Parts: sequence; C-alpha cells; structure tokens
Amino acid sequence: MVRCLLVDDESPAIDLLKNHIKMLDNLEIVASCYSAVEAFEVIKKEEIDLLFLDIEMPVLKGLDFLKTLQHPPKVIITTAYREYAIEGYDLDIIDYLLKPISFDRFVKAVDRYYERVQSSALAIAEKNDTFFYVNVNKKHIKIIFDDVLYIESLKDYVKIHTARQKLVVKSNIGKIETQLPSSLFLRTHRSYIVAIDKITAYTQKDVEIDTIEIPIGSSYANKVFSILSHTR
Repeated sequence: MVRCLLVDDESPAIDLLKNHIKMLDNLEIVASCYSAVEAFEVIKKEEIDLLFLDIEMPVLKGLDFLKTLQHPPKVIITTAYREYAIEGYDLDIIDYLLKPISFDRFVKAVDRYYERVQSSALAIAEKNDTFFYVNVNKKHIKIIFDDVLYIESLKDYVKIHTARQKLVVKSNIGKIETQLPSSLFLRTHRSYIVAIDKITAYTQKDVEIDTIEIPIGSSYANKVFSILSHTR
C-alpha cells in the first residue's frame, strides 16, 4: 500500500481527494491535515510515501513547507493556481494538479508516482546488485540479498527473516519490494515476499522454505506458478 498524506485547508478539496483515493486499491490515507504545520507533525511520526499538497494555506504555504523537509516524500501538488508550476517542478514534484481535480487526471498523476518509484528502484538495483539497506533505530543496516529467506508484513512494519537473524523495520512491504530485484524475489501474498532460490517446495496454497509454510494469495497465484514452473 502507498501511504498517503493529504494537506489542504479546504474541506471540499480533502473530501474530493479521499473519494478519488477510495477508487484505487493500492492507496492508503494515513492522515488528512488542514495546515502545513499539522502535516509537519504527522511526517515526524509516520512514514509517508506520497504527499498531496495544497499551496495556498494560512501560516505556512505548501511550497515553503516542502522546502523545510530534509527528506520529503514524493509530492503531488493540488492547487487552483497555475503560476506556481515552475517553482513546484524545481522542487522535483511528481505532478501538478489544478483544481477541480478530475478522477482521470488524478489517476494519471498516481501513475507518474509509480513510474518514478520504479525508476528509482531500477537505479538502486543497477548500483547495488547484491545488497540493500534498511533503517533500524536510526541505524542503516546492510542486508545481503542472498541472506534473505523471506519478508513478512506486520502492518506498519516488516520483518526480514534471514538465516542468521530477524530484523523488524518500520516500513511497508511495498516499499521494501521496490528495493529487491525481481529475478531473486517473488511476492506470493500481500503480506509476504520470498527469496526464489530458498523455496524448497510449493503447493497450490503455499510455498515452503524447509518447514516454513508461506501462503500464496489468490491475486498472486498466476504469477507465482508461472515463475516457479520455469525455475524447476
């Protein structure tokens, strides 16, 4: 799930974004804020993947708020003002939506978010083809791909199971998946990713790593069986 934060000082604008988001399966609203000050507090406490940000707000404008963030999430601007477009793109935003926002234009912006994330993941994979880093208690820990058995989602956390240890990381499984090469790892369920070469057996319902049984979700089954049938 893509964890979203909505920031706009107008209730109708927030409501419209909520309605659009409800139409898409992979977006999750973490919080809705009516000021940038309120949003700042949320970002300090929560992991946000995608920020829908209005510009003209009292106390602190959206773009000024964005400039204060050292590590901002991906951003889609939502505004009634065209004149901020150039400044917005200078801040590396994903898209610039003019109100009122139609559903088809909203979907196009979200698709651009996915394209950006996939491009970033490919760049990481090309640069680091044997490992990735996770943040545990403000420490970046290197995880060797070959050490991973499987990864398990625990709501706002993931547990990375290796042969030597289990690491609990504050993240979501979708974000972790973007750091993993698809040639080595397979999403079998909304809550599980498995190292393909560690699978010792599989059935119509699960894959096995020795005595560990990991479920296969119905929406992932076709891809799982297609990949596993070609790795025998």
